[in-house]
Amino acid sequence: MSKVRGSDRDRPVQRIRSFVRTQVAPLALMLVILGSFRSAVADWNVVPSGSMNPTIVEGDRIFVNKLAYGLRVPFTTWYVTHWSAPERGEVIVFGSPIDGTRLVKRVAAVPGETVELVNSQLFINGLPVTWAHPILLTPGTRSRPDFGPVTVPPGQYFVLGDNRDNSADSRYFGFVPVNSITGRSSSVVLSFDPATHLPRWDRTMKALP
Repeated sequence: MSKVRGSDRDRPVQRIRSFVRTQVAPLALMLVILGSFRSAVADWNVVPSGSMNPTIVEGDRIFVNKLAYGLRVPFTTWYVTHWSAPERGEVIVFGSPIDGTRLVKRVAAVPGETVELVNSQLFINGLPVTWAHPILLTPGTRSRPDFGPVTVPPGQYFVLGDNRDNSADSRYFGFVPVNSITGRSSSVVLSFDPATHLPRWDRTMKALP
């Protein structure tokens, strides 16, 4: 009866270890680095809804600068440091205060400001705001054209969708905490028509107003 030598028994284990060391480990490291970059530095988001029409339309892929306001620990909402704060008019990406769903809206009021909507006209600290970008109004829809006045607390933001009558925003879910804001968007990277799945070249690399 032949005996299996120790070196023969060890060969499968050695091959597995070699495969893990030469193939699996580099791939895992690359995925961790890529994931960390997308989590804390820059990413793009697919926009599935029309709440930001006409600025952002369904099928747009928007660039998200995740270093816009500070440095976060990858894969968390913890900020290591803040170096700037969202300003009124900026398009931000954040987790919904209700369920954490990733949302894209525009900052309408910052901490300390009193915000009010009267017949869809935005007032900040009692003064009407004229946006430098288009908004979409749809008369006859069941939206909230009147809201407030309310004062934005410290560390919170009031956001609105540009599609004013078809947007679940701070009128419905309340203020957005600064730590739930993951980044700022300033451009469309790519855009595909949801119906045909064909690229819309006129929207590719388009800056957001």
